[in-house]
Amino acid sequence: MVYDKANELAADIKASEEYKRFKLAKERIEEGSTTESLLKEYRKLQLRAQAAMVAGEEDAECLEKLQKLGEILQMDKAASEYLISEFMLSRMLGDIYKILADAVDVDLGMLES
Repeated sequence: MVYDKANELAADIKASEEYKRFKLAKERIEEGSTTESLLKEYRKLQLRAQAAMVAGEEDAECLEKLQKLGEILQMDKAASEYLISEFMLSRMLGDIYKILADAVDVDLGMLES
């Protein structure tokens, strides 16, 4: 029964406006190889910056590159729409996870920034 509900939830997520918007935005950026490669580089820089932060360090060069690339991506309509739609979908999924975790009394403190 729990798995049936999980499958229902998965179907509801796929039918949500957040997912539909994300999927369409993702398809658009996949059409433009330059935008897709810029987004991949942006992700790599994000991970590098986060790893440095976790280690208690600051990678100034990485942060500068990340900021410049972020500015470029904001000017690209397809990339901007993708990043916004990805954020909205991630927020919805995070809210769902929090609801589930609260229901079974799981502490998500480690996931909060």
